[in-house]
Amino acid sequence: MAKLIEGDRIGKQGRLGVGCSAAVFDESRQRLLLIRRTDNGRWAVPGGYMEPGENFTEACAREVYEETGLHVTVVRLISVNTNPHAILEYPDGNRWQLVVLHFETQTLGGELTPSDESNDFRYVTEAEAAALDLGPLDRLRLADSFVAQSAATIRDII
Repeated sequence: MAKLIEGDRIGKQGRLGVGCSAAVFDESRQRLLLIRRTDNGRWAVPGGYMEPGENFTEACAREVYEETGLHVTVVRLISVNTNPHAILEYPDGNRWQLVVLHFETQTLGGELTPSDESNDFRYVTEAEAAALDLGPLDRLRLADSFVAQSAATIRDII
C-alpha cells in the first residue's frame, strides 16, 4: 500500500505519475459509482496509472474495466489535479507526484465484478458519499463530478 508523504515541494523527490479516473453515473445520472479498495478499505472513484503506449481515454476505460468489470467510453474531461507538496511512496521505494485527469464516462455494458483492486461497489449521491471513508482527492473528484459545468477544473492542490 502506498504511503502519502507531504512537505514543501516534496514532489521534486519523486517522478511524475499520470493517472486517469472516472465518474461513472447510474442511469438516473443522480448517483456516482464508487469502489471499495482492497489495499486500504476506502471508497474511491475508479482509476489508476496510465501505461506506456496508451492515451488518456484508453487508460481511463481500461482502469474502469479492471476495477469494476464495466465497459465505458469517455464523454468529457472534468478536472485535472496535482499537488507538488505531496508524493505517494510505495513499498518498493518508488515515489510519485500524481497528475490525475478525471473524466465523465458513459457505461456501454459489462457487469460489476470484484477484482484484485476492488471488492465492493456502491452508487451514491453526493450527500450519501459524505458519510463514507474517502481520501481527500477522491472527495474532490466526486464533488467535481456532480457540478454541471462545461469547462474542466484545473487544480494545483496546495
